[in-house]
Amino acid sequence: MKTNEESALSPYRVLDLTEGECLLAGRMMGDLGSDVIQIEKPGGSPSRNRGPFYKDIPHPEKSLFWFGFCHNKRDITLDIETADGQDLFKKLVRTAHFVFESFEPGYLDSLGLCYQALDKINPGIILVSITPFGQTGPKAHYKWSDLIGWASSNMLYASGDPDRPPSVTATPLAGQQAAVAAVMGALTAHWHRRSSGEGQHVDVSMQEVMEWNTMCYSQFWPCHHMETPRVGWGRPLNPKVYSRSGFPCKDGYAAVTVSAGAVWIYKATTELHKWMDEEGMLPDWLKGYDWSTFDLSKFKEQEELDRYQAPAKKFFATRTKAELWQAAVERKTLTAPVRDFKDNFEDPHIRARGFWKEVEHPELDETISYPGACFRMSKSPLSFRRRAPLIGEHNDEVYHKELGLSERELTILKSNRVI
Repeated sequence: MKTNEESALSPYRVLDLTEGECLLAGRMMGDLGSDVIQIEKPGGSPSRNRGPFYKDIPHPEKSLFWFGFCHNKRDITLDIETADGQDLFKKLVRTAHFVFESFEPGYLDSLGLCYQALDKINPGIILVSITPFGQTGPKAHYKWSDLIGWASSNMLYASGDPDRPPSVTATPLAGQQAAVAAVMGALTAHWHRRSSGEGQHVDVSMQEVMEWNTMCYSQFWPCHHMETPRVGWGRPLNPKVYSRSGFPCKDGYAAVTVSAGAVWIYKATTELHKWMDEEGMLPDWLKGYDWSTFDLSKFKEQEELDRYQAPAKKFFATRTKAELWQAAVERKTLTAPVRDFKDNFEDPHIRARGFWKEVEHPELDETISYPGACFRMSKSPLSFRRRAPLIGEHNDEVYHKELGLSERELTILKSNRVI
């Protein structure tokens, strides 16, 4: 396992004040080698109460949510709403390069810890604020949930089947994607700082991040004054017709293209139908059909297109995901199994690339598999240096050894619930 000194951001320190999915930003900075100090209130962050939990035992030190979003971080407890807590935070800022936070707009300002105040303490500091609707605007102080994030952008309207209400995924995407955008903003600001010496305040709006997910659809309205139809497993051809892109199979679902267009698309559809014919499941009227002449624009009603795609749907119901995947490789059909979590965890290709990382948890007397980074860096590789921290695990390391506080001072701060 690579050491911290070999990583891309190993010289830099991050103070992480975020909660919820926004914790991912600090984790990503830690993966890149930064010294990330997670700051939570005495007693622990409310994010530690998010499930699922290790062996289904609800406990702030066994949250798999916390494990996944907080490895590669150190951890201290600190109440920045107290005068002593604010003084300690300012001392930490002197040696920091980035501060990430997800408080309501104006909260840090009310504590005397806004960007302008931090910049006076440490010129060049980069403060990254992740909020539901940004630091300004009529909705800046509105409350938030991940569902609101979907609904306030185009994502919810465009997600799901056309004959059903909109639907969301089980994964809280709004906060996670905002965290990724926050890291992008931080590193862009860092690039500016390297040439100018200037820090800055990076303002990340979850709503605007989610809006970016539908950029190709968002322009339907300004360009054509029409809404994008919800298409589920498919793609819209016109407001009334969509081409289906997946069907149920024997042990789950599979994505497939039964269509035409580019040469490789109609050839793949032809190969799929050859296989169906060999198995006696291709209707006579489709035998020998020339898919190179198939024109999706001619269909005005959904039923017309469904007639061409229904035989494939019936065929898929007789095959497993493994059989469909093998055919995709051997016959070059445009088919892919819809994997579940177990499929991906056991996937030999992902394992061959070293995606899953084994991380020791001494307090649990167990090693847990973590998803690794989604990219590789040949000169400054990412690394797993530590598992997610316990509550205040590094208080002594940071306050006593780095800031120089005495044992007596730490005892007083702890008794006063400052740390």
